Amino acid sequence: MRLVRISRKRSLASALLLALIVPIIAACGGTAPTTTQEPTAAAAAPTAAPEPTAAAPTAAPEPTAAAEPTAAPAPASEPIGGVTTTNNLMVASVKACDAEYAGQKYGGLIKEIAAVDKLTVRFTMCAPDPAFPSKVAFSSFAIEPSEYIEKTGGTGDLLEKPIGTGPYMLDTWAKGDSLTFKRNDSYWGTKASAATLIFRWSTEAAQRLLELQSGTVDGIDNVAPDDFEKVKGDATLQLIERPALNVMYVGMNNTAKPFDNEKVRQAIAMGIDRSRIVKNFYPAGSEVAGFFTPCAIPNGCVGEEWYKFDAAAAKKLLAEAGFPDGFETELAYRDVVRGYLPQPNQVAEDIQAQLKQNLNITVKINKMESTAFLDAASAGNLKGLFMLGWGADYPDQTNFLDYHFGAGANDSFGAKFDDIVKLLKDAASQATDDKRKPLYEQANNLIKKDVPMVPVAHGGSAVAFKADVKDAHTSPLGNEIFAQMNPGGRDTFVWMQNAEPGSVYCGDETDGESLRACNMVLEGLLAYEKGGTKAVPALATACEANADLTVWTCKLRENVKFHDGSDFDANDVVMTYYVQWDAASPLHKGRTGSFDYFSALWGGFMNAQPAK
Repeated sequence: MRLVRISRKRSLASALLLALIVPIIAACGGTAPTTTQEPTAAAAAPTAAPEPTAAAPTAAPEPTAAAEPTAAPAPASEPIGGVTTTNNLMVASVKACDAEYAGQKYGGLIKEIAAVDKLTVRFTMCAPDPAFPSKVAFSSFAIEPSEYIEKTGGTGDLLEKPIGTGPYMLDTWAKGDSLTFKRNDSYWGTKASAATLIFRWSTEAAQRLLELQSGTVDGIDNVAPDDFEKVKGDATLQLIERPALNVMYVGMNNTAKPFDNEKVRQAIAMGIDRSRIVKNFYPAGSEVAGFFTPCAIPNGCVGEEWYKFDAAAAKKLLAEAGFPDGFETELAYRDVVRGYLPQPNQVAEDIQAQLKQNLNITVKINKMESTAFLDAASAGNLKGLFMLGWGADYPDQTNFLDYHFGAGANDSFGAKFDDIVKLLKDAASQATDDKRKPLYEQANNLIKKDVPMVPVAHGGSAVAFKADVKDAHTSPLGNEIFAQMNPGGRDTFVWMQNAEPGSVYCGDETDGESLRACNMVLEGLLAYEKGGTKAVPALATACEANADLTVWTCKLRENVKFHDGSDFDANDVVMTYYVQWDAASPLHKGRTGSFDYFSALWGGFMNAQPAK
């Protein structure tokens, strides 16, 4: 068994944190394994100040508790939580769900993550979380060794040399050219068919198909819409269509003029003919987006459908907003093909033409490098229009609406709409889809009124493989499992996707190319079924909830080893989540340090400074 020790560097940080946290813990009694159930928690319980009542975590909404807005600016706020280790078991926690830091209340969903014993981890939530299994299955929460995280300090090797438990190990990364993975022969599950897996990339759909036809690669992502029939008609190839669990949208930042004017945003919503775009630039299986979320997601399409195209009404509204003669702006995007955007250049040019013709808005097209574009969008630095999209990570409204418009959303649309944020928070804490429905209906109506973006299309897409690749499949979530494909008996499987990963520390990545690479090496507590969306056991044999879905207990798989030969245990889970959760941790670092997914899926960070 691998004992978890805090490294020297970590010791200093931990000592600091402990000094800050101990009084907090004493005050709130929230450190230790608490909850009422858990017979197995016995070993962890000793040091814990008993938590008053197990019901405490449920307190979702913050009443109106002493608003204290004027309570003297407190630049030196005490941390509201951190991590402790007792008897070699780690616990990360906030002192209370309504604790304040730097003048603002903690808005996150998690209250505590505790290593109850070596193979048991308990998540205590601030509100019911029915989407918990789908969230922990997501790539950003794949588990790495706690010592490795401490050793790398959240940067360096962690970004390019991941240590996971998966069926493949990353062997070499030839920057700008390829990633090479080697089979993990000590894998706990079914071993990969091919001894070597290679990822290559090209932004050009024509090149990807040419390489597949010439036999230099075994599979490609995102076949161009015009090539569907060509692939179907080639006996040496196979085409597999991917369900359209995605959305392409035109975003606007409401902190930048003239997009701070609601009527301007509404005029643009009415002034773009979305049907024309889908008809001309999307393949069969695509549809015009009537809502931000695809209808296949429960409650995705409740409420009022999106504005109909009406150029005259749009121009009138723009005049009322003070722009009868239009204005000048830019349209930023990245030249990367996605299922939600199969022909980015053509779509950008069409939107440019439509806005000029319908609203006399002069648009300058700004094509950006992919990573720079994503970073700028997340930081709210795109001040004009921008084209972006979203493919489902898991089949739940929280993955679409909360990620983009909830409390933990990034700054791409500018200032958050508080009424939408509140509705989404309430909806996410309801235990059934029926109870959530009226709240999502209201949220969708507000999104239509406020227009933070214009939903354009749910795009159909497809992957293609050589005909002799057995068990070839695609995933509606974009995480194909190559270890379970046999490339015609060959030792090497070569996959070509659209772009190079930003890094393989996917706690701090959002791009599909990075997440797919991480999935080869790293695993989460749960995973998604092959070719589907259901959460299934992975590093945990099960994650089970208490009656009100506020406590989730995960039993970890035994005898799993990381690629460096060390044992996988509960502390690795706590540390992996903790370094993303605590914004003040010295290990809260990555390629950008934004940890968008953690904030969006779990509602926010502990010890986070207010947004500027």
